Amino acid sequence: MRMRNKAPILSLLFGMILTTSAAAGEADEASLEILTSTLQANRKAFVAVNLDLEDAEAKAFWPLYDRYQSDLTSVRERFFALIEDYTTHFATMSDEKAHQIVKDYLAIEDERNEVRRKYLAPFSEVLPGRKVARFYQIENKIEAVLRYQLAREIPVIEE
Repeated sequence: MRMRNKAPILSLLFGMILTTSAAAGEADEASLEILTSTLQANRKAFVAVNLDLEDAEAKAFWPLYDRYQSDLTSVRERFFALIEDYTTHFATMSDEKAHQIVKDYLAIEDERNEVRRKYLAPFSEVLPGRKVARFYQIENKIEAVLRYQLAREIPVIEE
């Protein structure tokens, strides 16, 4: 069955993610863990509902998608370790530590983009261009929700 009006599902998922995270409290490891696990647990279902794949497309896409997510796991782990490092040293952070955190963050972003670029051609082999673009849009939206919540919870360095 194809679903044409996916806005309610999109709103429901994002609302659930934000509510779960907000209920967990202010910037602490538990709330970040809850947000991450909720997002990861629902990511594949969210992509499935919003990508609207034909049977043949789905058969070729999902194994590739699983490899893609697996490749991104180490990137996500490094990202959350960096956040933990930042929040641990936030109150007493030196200029050198702050600089290193920025360098590490940019390296992680480069690695995330490298994985995304690596999978563009394989995704394009199994899906038409518009669906590939839609997939990357869906992924961007999921990441935007996560990053929005992180931005709300992680304090900004003060002078």
